[in-house]
Amino acid sequence: MSRLLIRGARLLGAEAADLLVEDGVIREVGSVRPSGDVEVLDADGLVALPGLVDLHVHLREPGREDAETIATGSAAAAAGGYTAVFAMANTSPVTDTAEAAERVLDLGRACGLTQVVPVGAVTKGLAGAELAELGLMARSRAAVRVFSDDGHCVHDARVMRRALEYVKPFGGVISQHAQDPRLAGPDACCHEGEVSGRLGLPGWPGIAEESIVARDVMLARHTGSRVHVAHVSTAGTVEVIRWAKAQGIDVTAEVTPHHLALTTDLLTGYDPVYKVNPPLRPSEDVEALRAALVDGTIDAVATDHAPHARHDKEHAFADAAFGMLGLETAMSVVSEVLVRPGLLDWAGVARVMSIAPARIGGLAAQGRSLSAGEPAHITLVDAEREITVDATTSRSRSRNNPWHGRTFRGAVEATVHAGRITHGRGETSRIHRPLKTAKPGADL
Repeated sequence: MSRLLIRGARLLGAEAADLLVEDGVIREVGSVRPSGDVEVLDADGLVALPGLVDLHVHLREPGREDAETIATGSAAAAAGGYTAVFAMANTSPVTDTAEAAERVLDLGRACGLTQVVPVGAVTKGLAGAELAELGLMARSRAAVRVFSDDGHCVHDARVMRRALEYVKPFGGVISQHAQDPRLAGPDACCHEGEVSGRLGLPGWPGIAEESIVARDVMLARHTGSRVHVAHVSTAGTVEVIRWAKAQGIDVTAEVTPHHLALTTDLLTGYDPVYKVNPPLRPSEDVEALRAALVDGTIDAVATDHAPHARHDKEHAFADAAFGMLGLETAMSVVSEVLVRPGLLDWAGVARVMSIAPARIGGLAAQGRSLSAGEPAHITLVDAEREITVDATTSRSRSRNNPWHGRTFRGAVEATVHAGRITHGRGETSRIHRPLKTAKPGADL
C-alpha cells in the first residue's frame, strides 16, 4: 500500500488541513496522525487545489518528436501542476482513427506523469471535408469525447452541423478553432489594426473569429449538441458567447494565459516568439477576456501549449510557426494577473483550471473536491513565491517561451497524480521528505 501525508495545506486557500492519501485515494482530511510507513509532503502555508486539467495541449507525438514528445510534454505538465491534459489531434499522422487515439493513450499511460487524453480530429486529415471516425474513436479504449481540427477551422457549416449531430448521442463535444479562412487566411499573423498596418504584417481581424462562433452557437442550438470555443481572443466573441449562454445554448469556452496577459504591442519588435494563432489582441480585448473568465462567460483556462523546434520558430515573423509554450507557467500567469489583483480567489482558480475543464472534457475522476473518498489528484501552490522564468530550464523539448525573463509571484510547488508525487522542488526542499515510520498515534 502506498501512503502519502500532505501536511498543513490550505484547502482552496482557506483553512489548513492534512490530507492522508492511500493507494491513489484521499482517505482522511483534517488533523491526521497515521500509523505505519508514510511519505510526508510538508505543505505548510501552501494552497491545495484539485489537480489542474488542460483542455488544449499540443504534444507533437507522433510525427514531430523534435519539438515535443508525450514524455517531455507530460513532464512539463506535471511541473505546471497538471494531472490531466488533452492532446490535440494535429499530429502526423493525424489522430483521426481509433488506433491513433489508442496509441496516444498508451504512450501517456506509459509515462505515468499525468493523464494524457487524446482529442480526436473532426475531419479526416484535418481537411475539413469528410468526418473522421468519430464513433469508433468514442467506442475505443481511448473513449474520445472531445473532437477538434485545431490549427484549422471546421469552416464548412454543413460539416460542422453533421459533426455536432454525430457526437450528441454519446455526449461528445466539438472544440472549434474559430477562424474564417476567407477573412483571415493562412498568412494572417497580426491583429488587424494600427500595429499590423505599421508593421506591414497580414491582418487577422476579430470578426474572423466572431463570425464563426456566432454561426456555431446557432448550429449548437439547432442540433441540441455541445460546442466548445477554443482560445477565445476578442471582446466580440465574449459578447456572442454571453448571449448564447443566456439563450440556454450548450456552449463552453476557454482562454489562454497569453491572451489574458499579453497584447499585440509586443509584436513591434518582430519577435517570432509572440506569433500565435489567434494573435495577441489589444488591451481592451484582454480586459474583456479577464472579466468574462471571472463572471463565468468563459469557462476555463487552457494553455494551447504549442512547442516548436528552433528551425520552425526562428525565422522572420511572417514565416515563423504559430505557437507558444504554456504548461509550466500557466499557474504563475493566472496568479499574477487574476489572483493578486483580486479578480479570482483560489476557489475560482480551481473552477477555471480544474473543475470546469474536467467537466467539459468528461473526466469523471478529475476536478473533484479535496474530500475523503475522492481521487488524489492534487496541486500545491506557493502563492507568495517569486519565480523568474528561464526558458533554458523548461521540461519541454522546445524553447519558444514568451515568458522568458519575466518574474511572477505564485508557483506550483508540487503535483500529486493518482496519489503519487510527480513533481516537487527536489529532495532537499521542505516539500519532499523521505519515507518515515511512526508508531500508532505518534506525531510525524
